[in-house]
Order: sequence, then structure tokens, then C-alpha cells
Amino acid sequence: MIFTFLKRRRRKKILSQPFPTLYREVLQKKFPLFLKLPSEQQKVLEDLIQVFLAEKQFEGCKGFEISDEIRVLVAAQACTLLIGNKQREFSKLKSILIYPKHYYSKSEQISDHGIVTVSEQTVLGQSWEQGLVSLSWESTKRGAANMKDGRNVVIHEFAHQLDQEDGHANGLPVLRSSCRYEAWKSVLGKEYGRLQNRVEKGKKTIMDAYGATNPAEFFAVASECFFEKPRQLKRHRPELYGELKTFYGQDPVVYHSI
Repeated sequence: MIFTFLKRRRRKKILSQPFPTLYREVLQKKFPLFLKLPSEQQKVLEDLIQVFLAEKQFEGCKGFEISDEIRVLVAAQACTLLIGNKQREFSKLKSILIYPKHYYSKSEQISDHGIVTVSEQTVLGQSWEQGLVSLSWESTKRGAANMKDGRNVVIHEFAHQLDQEDGHANGLPVLRSSCRYEAWKSVLGKEYGRLQNRVEKGKKTIMDAYGATNPAEFFAVASECFFEKPRQLKRHRPELYGELKTFYGQDPVVYHSI
């Protein structure tokens, strides 16, 4: 209770400061979605960005220097997920690692016979339950500029952060009420299976095929589609759109209609 009181007091002090003009200029020039938001939601997003930047650490990797533009564009895209529910937050997140471009990550797989295979993958972003997110700045910048292609590395990785708040990355984030879990599992489970089936058959999909990897990736990819291709998702997968609309407390179709 004391921690909650101190956090509220600290945030109240943060929000007593005016939103920096430089930050708003970055949003207006580099993040087109900002101009499509109703004025009251623009203010909500600005408040979320201020708190985010005050509480989260940024670190440049491979000698990359962190600028205000980088911090603001990461925060803006991440906090877009929170506009409809200011009580939700990236509670475990401590640091964001920024790489200039894609980077490489090694992974190990152990076969049934105990054989270890090491592979190297090209990575645009990652999210860890321990409170870390890593991002490619090149992809982050591209995602901010184009909010209609259904691909956004920041939305993807921060959807993972919401999913991981209960300690598990399983496509089942903490919902507002216990009565929502049955519908969530039913709808997302059905849609996940449908995506897997279409991918296996080589059919066209609304969402990126990567969402068929596992339930956690399905939720993250569905979140990208929800914010970036809401009309298509609502038309072709109305139940899924409805669950995400309830979860995020937003209707992105409205933004894309302006």
C-alpha cells in the first residue's frame, strides 16, 4: 500500500510537468497515428509517454546512441496499447535495449536423443519475463511511420510484456475480470487453430503467419493486426476483434477512419 501511494505521488509530480514541445513534434512528424487520435486520447497518450520515459531505462547496444526521438517513438508505440486502460501497465519492464538494426541471437535445441543443435537467428525484437525488451531501431522507426501494414515490432514485443505479467508467455494475459477467461480461451484458441490450418495449407491470412508458431506469438501478432489492420480483422475475424477490443479498451477502426 505504501509503495502504491509513493508511485501515485511520483507520477502525479511527473504529470504536473508540461509535455515537452520536442516530444510532441516527434509524434506529429514521425508517428502518424497520433494525429488520428481524438484530442482526449492524444492527451492520455502523452501522459502515458511521460510516465514511461520517467520510469523505464533505455540502453543503446553496439555503440548506438539513444536520442529523444528514439525514446519517444518507442514509448509512443508501446503506450498505444495502454490508451484504453490506464490501470494496465508494463509492471515488470525495467529496460529497453536498442540495436541500430537487426541483430543475431543464438538458440539451443535438444533432440530426444540428447543432441544439442545451436542455431543463429536474425532478430528484430525480443521480450523477456525478467523485465527486458530489445528492439531494432530501424524496424521501430519503420513501424512508427507505417501503421497500416500489420507489422509493428514495438506493439509485438510489448504485447508479449502484457502476456508475461503473470510470469508466463502463453497467450493468456491478465484480464480485467475472471469471467472473461472462458470467452478469451474459446475465441483465441479457435482463431489460433484456424490460422495454423490456413498456414499449413498455404492459404492467404490476414495476420502474419508467424502467429501460428505458438499461442504467445498468436496473441502478439493478433495485437499487431488489431492496431494496424483493424477493419480487415473486424470484417474477417469479428469474434477475435471483439475480444481484443475488450482487452485493450479501444476500437482502432475509429482511428483508421479519420
